[in-house]
Amino acid sequence: MEKKKLLASTGSFSRAVLGGVLLAITSVTLTACSSSDPALYTLQPVTSAVPTVSSFSGLTAPTLVEIRRPTIPETLDRDRVVLSDSGYKLDVAKSDAWSAPLSDQIPHVLANDLRHRLPGTSFFVQDDATSTEPQAFVELVVTRFSRDASGNAVMNAQVSVHRADSDAPKTNRSIHLSMPAEAGTEGLVRALSTLMGQAADQIAGDIRTLPPAPKQ
Repeated sequence: MEKKKLLASTGSFSRAVLGGVLLAITSVTLTACSSSDPALYTLQPVTSAVPTVSSFSGLTAPTLVEIRRPTIPETLDRDRVVLSDSGYKLDVAKSDAWSAPLSDQIPHVLANDLRHRLPGTSFFVQDDATSTEPQAFVELVVTRFSRDASGNAVMNAQVSVHRADSDAPKTNRSIHLSMPAEAGTEGLVRALSTLMGQAADQIAGDIRTLPPAPKQ
């Protein structure tokens, strides 16, 4: 009799353990099925709002310009899109992510924007393969790249443009741009892309005003 009770107790315990394992597996499976891959967003080049300059002082214009990798704070340069930055709070998207780091996207989009604005000059990003030495550099420090409390997309940055020779004077510029952004992540990314184009308009102007290259 005691043996039958022991067998029954053992069987009940085994079924309980098996049921718990199956429940845990089911829970993990349902969680995996309910989660989805994040939506990926990419900055895009935009056309200039000002007339494109097809040529300018051929004696002073650099023919090859390097866009340096920008300095971006870690609060912005992250996988998830920073939706807004208002005061002490940083609102980061739960399911929307950048397709590539901003430190990689921003210089490549800026290079494309500048190519459209200065067709006579070639642009490439630092560390991209090239066998030719650049004649000028564009350096960028991005401090804000998100939506503010009023719903506007905001881009704040410091930009330096200078020729390659070490003694060349630098053109330093503070960029503060904003515009209304449509609701949602896509609306924000579209507005930020437009602000990148507006920044390229200003940077193109700085490149045009570079002093002549030193005589060899």
